[in-house]
Amino acid sequence: MLIAHDLGTSGNKASLHSADGRLLAAAGASYPTHYAADTTSEQDPHDWWTAVVAATRQLLASSGVRPDQVDGICVSGQMMGLVLLDAAGEPVRPAMIWSDQRASAEAAALADGFGGDEAYRITGNRVAATYTLPKLVWVRDHEPEHYARATALCMAKDYVNLRLTGRLATDRSDASHTGAYDLAAGGWSAPLLAAAGVDAALWPEIVESTDVLGTLTPAAAAELGLRPGTPVVAGGGDGPMAAVAAGCVSPDSPGYVCLGTSAWYACTTTAPLLDPGQRSFNLCHVVPGLFTPTATTQTGAGSLQWAAEALSAEPAAVAELIDAAAGVAASDEGLYFLPYLIGERTPWWDPKASGVFLGLRMHHRRAHLARAVLEGVGYSLALCMQPLRGDAAGTGIDVIGGGAASDTWLALLADIWGVPVRRRSVTTQANSLGAAVTGLVGLGRADFAIAATLSPVEPEFPPRGTSAPHAAHLPRLADAYTALSGWFAGGAR
Repeated sequence: MLIAHDLGTSGNKASLHSADGRLLAAAGASYPTHYAADTTSEQDPHDWWTAVVAATRQLLASSGVRPDQVDGICVSGQMMGLVLLDAAGEPVRPAMIWSDQRASAEAAALADGFGGDEAYRITGNRVAATYTLPKLVWVRDHEPEHYARATALCMAKDYVNLRLTGRLATDRSDASHTGAYDLAAGGWSAPLLAAAGVDAALWPEIVESTDVLGTLTPAAAAELGLRPGTPVVAGGGDGPMAAVAAGCVSPDSPGYVCLGTSAWYACTTTAPLLDPGQRSFNLCHVVPGLFTPTATTQTGAGSLQWAAEALSAEPAAVAELIDAAAGVAASDEGLYFLPYLIGERTPWWDPKASGVFLGLRMHHRRAHLARAVLEGVGYSLALCMQPLRGDAAGTGIDVIGGGAASDTWLALLADIWGVPVRRRSVTTQANSLGAAVTGLVGLGRADFAIAATLSPVEPEFPPRGTSAPHAAHLPRLADAYTALSGWFAGGAR
């Protein structure tokens, strides 16, 4: 058996899988995020470890599995963060996570000084505040005392792996989403690091996602309740792990959407897909030798959760809000929502963008607002698809993530996108499943082809003949952003 961890934005999900990848049990533990008006988004790496320990112990207790029955561990983690470590491997400051956008000025300076087009050609990612490299420059310039203490950096799952094994390394999938990885050379870009003026020695060793990184140390085993010497597979970033869970593990796999806190569209290719407009980005897949071009809207199902908390007396009333939204219209009545609650990536790459309702009238109630949120996320994902769909424009799309549990939302998305939408059976545990499959491959127990069998397609939602009106609404959303971009830049904080 294998234990997989999904180190997400809101907490850690742990899952126990059989030798053939089947889910046997699951547990979870949450941790807080510190947000501030200056786009600060920070977490304490110690909280990640505490959650991993708690979830592992819950998993063992609920399943009755003995430590000697666990053959390995593999971790999926949130990407684009920055964890700075001192010589003892301790964090010198809180982790800046993916949604932290304080490095906007640093990103702009790097793009101007090095050349944004050249950086995109090298890394497959535009120079933006969300990435690790500009975050590191921000710390150097704003917190020199922390930068001076740092001897290494890593991403979220790398910190957990360090606690598990005592070895610090990252994998290609996480490395490729830092803004500092050379896709062609397969290593850190010396010219980019030099242009940024950061210490190249801080950047960790790079391994394959399927490599056995090490084994559980006695200290880690004691905390987790597991056997010392249990193998730990390197694992990868949550985006490529989600691709595995969606069965998107070869170039002929259908593209997929993940409706998580953020949401994205991605596919699998043998080479990066570089968009002249730099709307999309390219990640190394956890499948060695492959890539997963991706385009992301910052707030996907997170927009719906926000709406439930803002519009309902009961914060947990997401399902009720969706039900109410099913019976009303929004865009067809001129009501729109821009889901830019923490800025936006594709296609605008604007950290100052804000969430907006447009077209409010006296008769609109919470159901209409909820409907606008559902549609707004769908339209944003349609914009994400534009640089990546190409010849696949008419084919269906598989959907995973927490938002995929809603039949109402999936049917609406089929209408907006104009193609059949299929729900994969594993939704909220998708990243854990990806980690489990990657771990089994790393241990020599399986190949990536098993992923599709572990999360088969559930009901298909065909377009209901209303795609043409939705297609007409899409340019209005783009026009709305264009009209408001100056206000975002000057007045939204």
